[in-house]
Amino acid sequence: MASTNNHAAQPPSTPAWTPDSWRSKPIKQVPNLDPAAVARAAAELSNLPPLVTPTEILKLKAELASVARGDAFLLQGGDCAELFEYCNQSAIESKIKLLLQMSLVLILGCDKRVVRIGRMAGQYAKPRSSDTETLADGRVVPSFRGDILNSYDVDHRELDPGRLVKAYHYSAATLNYSRAASSSGIADLNRPMDWDLGHVQDPKLKTKYSEIVTALETSMRFMNTIGALGSNSASVSTVDLFTSHEGLVLEYEQPLTRAFSSTAINGGVNHKMSTKPRSDSSKQQQPEAEQTQYFDTSAHFLWIGDRTRQIGGAHVEFFRGIANPIGVKVGPSTPTTDLLELLRTLNPSREVGKITLITRYGAAKVQDLLSAHIRAVEDSEYAGTVVWQCDPMHGNTRSTASGVKTRRFGDIFAELQETLRIHKEQGSYLGGVHLELTGDAVTECLGGSEELGEEDLAVRYTSLCDPRLNEKQALELAFEITHHYRNEAVQ
Repeated sequence: MASTNNHAAQPPSTPAWTPDSWRSKPIKQVPNLDPAAVARAAAELSNLPPLVTPTEILKLKAELASVARGDAFLLQGGDCAELFEYCNQSAIESKIKLLLQMSLVLILGCDKRVVRIGRMAGQYAKPRSSDTETLADGRVVPSFRGDILNSYDVDHRELDPGRLVKAYHYSAATLNYSRAASSSGIADLNRPMDWDLGHVQDPKLKTKYSEIVTALETSMRFMNTIGALGSNSASVSTVDLFTSHEGLVLEYEQPLTRAFSSTAINGGVNHKMSTKPRSDSSKQQQPEAEQTQYFDTSAHFLWIGDRTRQIGGAHVEFFRGIANPIGVKVGPSTPTTDLLELLRTLNPSREVGKITLITRYGAAKVQDLLSAHIRAVEDSEYAGTVVWQCDPMHGNTRSTASGVKTRRFGDIFAELQETLRIHKEQGSYLGGVHLELTGDAVTECLGGSEELGEEDLAVRYTSLCDPRLNEKQALELAFEITHHYRNEAVQ
């Protein structure tokens, strides 16, 4: 793997980066916040401990390098806009179990390791196309920008920078329970039937899933019988579940971005580096190879959205300096020249797995756009370095005649299917999917084997932003991915 020291690898002409250098750049998607209140929140966040560690972040980066090489598959999913109220046992467990169910289908169907990243423990901010919205009663209120900035309650939409600190604490609680549940056996491969199908009633889907569970149980009994697991038996009792969110609110991300020494990271101690100049005597005690890297400790993985990926903008400036693996949303408005410039800005050392390109065109546009983007990257010096990931959700959002936001399962599946086909045609590897989903029995996306119609949307439509796949629809999509790779294997 290429060096992870992104600072040393930058060309001499690259301007110096600091955690606050983004403030000198134009910025999108920033509402008018009280500067004094923001400063107070930032000061408090700066004193709080990291939510994740550099060791965990670098572990994910190594996993994503395997995905980029075609040796693993990336499953990323969770809520569109995570709410503070989702920080409860039931909501957290349902998302973890759904990701485990889907990954089990993908592992046995695609014959690859699965890297799991949740859109959770921090996905509290949402970009908005307008600062205000008009309600049905004619009132004009500020747009809901996610729990990190204001409330979805239309009577309490005032912006509150104090919510930045609340977001940290809710993220910490979600992450804490997620880790505790994983270490307590929720992900134990010896007990896959504990990952019950929850709200799924479809007998065909249950049968297909049960067959996979039975195959796994048979394999686990055999390995235990012959002692094949040995001292590694603990490795099947838990899985890694990394966290992610869109790095939209830089006033939140900056205070949680910390400098760490290479010695501390490699030693597994993760001490925060002092920003004070060292004396001559202390310099003599440090090896010449000592390096400093900045990690955004709010999450393991962050991405730049389609509305904030301007080359000279604040978000790209912030992201170019952090050592975390980074996602970039790629849509119909992304010129191929911008794509390469983004890669050269965000990953000048061409580190494998550092950048995940998350394509989201819409079912009607993917055929016309994806091939050119693939060729721009794979014919450049970045060939084989990126993770290609399909987000079949965001380009397929529509509204019903009554104004309800929804997505058709058929469109979601069509974009994913076409993306798989084009990658195969171009000789590249689609390494993952990025989905908005929930383990709850919501009725937000039309179609699927349940054949949900517009009249069904009102049954349980709970999303306050974009519509999500329910457990059944998400599993259907996982099975469709395995069908592709199984058919590819026999050709």
